[in-house]
Amino acid sequence: MMPPADYDATSLRKAVKGLGTDETVLIEILCTRTNAEIKDIKTSYQKMFSRDLEKDIAGDTSGHFKKFLISLLQALYKAGEGRLGTDESKFNTVLVSRSFPQLRATFDEYAKICKYDIEESIKREMSGDLKDGMISIVRIVRNAPAFFAEKLYKSMKGVGTDDNTLIRVVVTRSEVDLLDIKDAFAKLYHTSLARFISDDTRGNYKKILLQLISEQN
Repeated sequence: MMPPADYDATSLRKAVKGLGTDETVLIEILCTRTNAEIKDIKTSYQKMFSRDLEKDIAGDTSGHFKKFLISLLQALYKAGEGRLGTDESKFNTVLVSRSFPQLRATFDEYAKICKYDIEESIKREMSGDLKDGMISIVRIVRNAPAFFAEKLYKSMKGVGTDDNTLIRVVVTRSEVDLLDIKDAFAKLYHTSLARFISDDTRGNYKKILLQLISEQN
């Protein structure tokens, strides 16, 4: 029932509050929201917690990963808006300062002139959270519904359920691209998202999730 910006702000606060950091939540939200959405999230974060989101993330992360996240927070996706320091990696400079159509074209050209695909090159050149963040951007640019379909699958496969991820993805994408995510899920895993949720959840929790995804038809 929360406004999207408030919900994202709450998720980010939980990700950085206390001991440890949930880097996967930081990557997911900051890599998939638009410039306008990120600005709204920062405003909501300040309003709800009387704290500065950029300062909190900077204080909870380090190195190139911190610079990568701060670049995303400064809403640098739009072409021509990038103003990054000289110590940023070339990958970071390109990934956070180009529009999605430009990035798709760049990835295609990269594959033509280099021995490795852009994703493979990132895996070879980067490590840890920075690598995960950059690969997330590549996958989102190429196929955002498939990116979220994989997140949903991983949240439910095997023993136990990552309820936080399941709820977050279904709720935040329910009025955006959940229909496309359902199609991608079926193509990737040869079963419906509804069936996967039915097998992995129970009671009213299951009913509300199924209702949310059924409204996307």
